[in-house]
Amino acid sequence: MTNDPHPASLHTPLCDLLGCNLPVLLAGMGGVSRWELAAAVADAGGFGMLGMVREDPALIIQEVTALRSVSGRSFAVNLIPAATEPALLEAQIACCLELDVRFFTFFWDVMPDIVSRVKDAGCTVLHQVGTVEAARQAERAGADVIIAQGIEAGGHVHGRTPVFELTDAVLSQTSLPVVASGGIVDGTGLAAALAMGASGVQCGTAFLATEESYAHPYHKERVCAAHGDDTVLTDVYVLNWHKGAAVRVIANSQTGALGGRYLGHDPDTLPREPIARDEGQPRLRFSTDSPLRTTTGDLEAMALFAGQGVGDISEIVPAARRIADMSAQADRLLRGPVLTDQDVPI
Repeated sequence: MTNDPHPASLHTPLCDLLGCNLPVLLAGMGGVSRWELAAAVADAGGFGMLGMVREDPALIIQEVTALRSVSGRSFAVNLIPAATEPALLEAQIACCLELDVRFFTFFWDVMPDIVSRVKDAGCTVLHQVGTVEAARQAERAGADVIIAQGIEAGGHVHGRTPVFELTDAVLSQTSLPVVASGGIVDGTGLAAALAMGASGVQCGTAFLATEESYAHPYHKERVCAAHGDDTVLTDVYVLNWHKGAAVRVIANSQTGALGGRYLGHDPDTLPREPIARDEGQPRLRFSTDSPLRTTTGDLEAMALFAGQGVGDISEIVPAARRIADMSAQADRLLRGPVLTDQDVPI
């Protein structure tokens, strides 16, 4: 730990742009990144995000209101235009603008009209991408920050390039702040990202396994017990999305039954079989829904999202502690010997 919760060695211009003290972003994990977790990350010095993909505007109002009632820190709302019906997406954006949300995070396909819609309202746009070409598209569309997502990431994974390789390639193509995302769970990853010129990191798995996350305790426990090689990249959990949209999950009975054929599944051929429920709504066996606090049913068979850095997460802690430990470790590394390739997590 460190006496200074916000070491100067970690401050980057991204912090000034986003209004945070540390260049550590909470991933906009749908269902998991609710107000309690976003507030905890923001109040600890990081940048919070609300994962609101395909959520009803009423929930967005509820979450934004709750977040603002406990924290005055800045935050973003994460939406995924390509996975959202156009009328609902428009209602979501209109709702956010009415609430005076100032930061948006988008993911998957770059949709210039959507970026322009919120930029014209004076908002700041962070866009997560999985390829250099998508990064170029996001910059042309007007994004202010590029989040380079590597193949190590948990949840939906758009590209197939390791995080630091992609981050380096994107850095060579843009003058925008670039955030590294994918398998980064501790100060080693944060220090490595900053040392190579990135402006910060985005973390999902590290914050899923915290007291404030909205993930089901079972999901958190599986994260703490897993190793990096326990995760698989598969498109069998594809219902609610489109064909070929791969996710990284902790291996379970469903992935074990695939016989090693993790990719190439057609959602039209998958059964629509309810195996769980969440506040009265059915959750299908091969849907992208992960188990939340409110979920009941066959949790083991659901999508247990986790990145390849999962092996370095062994306990469920408050989000503030995870950030403090991460920043203290990164500060020590950046003030010590120069990082080598062996210090970069893979």
